[in-house]
Amino acid sequence: MALTLSERAAAHISAFIAKRGKGLGVRLGVKTSGCSGMAYKLEFVDVANDDDLRFDSHGVSIFTDAKSLAYLDGTELDYGKEGLNEGFKFNNPNVKNECGCGESFNV
Repeated sequence: MALTLSERAAAHISAFIAKRGKGLGVRLGVKTSGCSGMAYKLEFVDVANDDDLRFDSHGVSIFTDAKSLAYLDGTELDYGKEGLNEGFKFNNPNVKNECGCGESFNV
């Protein structure tokens, strides 16, 4: 079981943590939401929870909880730019389908 970052995502997160002046890494999770059932959560971590699972990828720590890992196992978080748009992309091998708006998914 693992979560990883692309080199671009790790560089972007590292730069943002440096700019913030604090942070242990990022937390990936899922929540019930949207028309397909689940939505991703992404936030910076300043303090780890006792029940956190931790993965390191390209020098950045990724935190998650056991419930979320069941939906996210094998996911790579990528970062890219397309035209005027830029942002994170979840490459999740567990996704069976996504909603039309791209905000939620189902496994």
